[in-house]
Amino acid sequence: MLVEAAHRVSLELRADTAAGPADLPELPSDLSAMPVADVRTLTDVLFARLRGLEEGTKDYSYVRNSLVELNMGLVRHAASRFAHRSEPLDDIVQVGVVGLIKAINRFEPERGLEFVTFALPTVTGEIKRHFRDTSWAVHVPRRLQELRLQLARATDLLQQQLDREPTTAELAAHLGISTADVVEGQVATNAYTAGTLEAPSAEEDDNPLHDRLGQPEPELEKIENILSLKRAVADLSERDRTILRLRFVEELTQQQIGERIGVSQMQVSRVLTRILSVLREELT
Repeated sequence: MLVEAAHRVSLELRADTAAGPADLPELPSDLSAMPVADVRTLTDVLFARLRGLEEGTKDYSYVRNSLVELNMGLVRHAASRFAHRSEPLDDIVQVGVVGLIKAINRFEPERGLEFVTFALPTVTGEIKRHFRDTSWAVHVPRRLQELRLQLARATDLLQQQLDREPTTAELAAHLGISTADVVEGQVATNAYTAGTLEAPSAEEDDNPLHDRLGQPEPELEKIENILSLKRAVADLSERDRTILRLRFVEELTQQQIGERIGVSQMQVSRVLTRILSVLREELT
């Protein structure tokens, strides 16, 4: 099991760093039987010692790895909330360990917060982010992933209230967004799961669907990029468009552009940097 493997790895890591700092107690071999109160007390001791160590040293690695091993119960608890997912629980625990390490690195004991209170949302968030970013059959922007969840909740709620499927306009009014956003979110939902191209088509020949698909046209992406860039450039000021044309169409140097429009080369450089930043943001 992954938990047992993590325990072995932690023991090996601590073995590689010798016995660890002399002022720290050895962890018991069976942490699962350790009382919760003792786990919290020892966690506080380890964090207090960690703050006095230089990152990258053997003692620092020993203490941090001990904290990971000591708090694996927290990871297992967070992972158990997602046990109904199709992904193996061991893999979920592994993702949770990443969140635990992040929590250890970011935790500040001087703020007076208990580590478990700080770490649990971090571990849970790491697991949720994993599902959000990897469970989609086709990758879509995070905004649409979150919109899909909002639409699912709103649809369930309105179905109960209206005793029927809500319309696009009703969903938009409930969420306070436009109908176009609702449609975009509904289309994005289709990317969550995917069928198989091996399934026979509805035609009489029963050939697999992939035999009937066309080939991608590489020029289409170029056209989309040009159209997107055209819209973005149209939103620029006349002066910005002039500088953009002089630099990338007429291929003048920044010094020549400055002489043409009556500013310094440094000002041209700053304007170009700003323009390209705006265009890049618009296109992405």
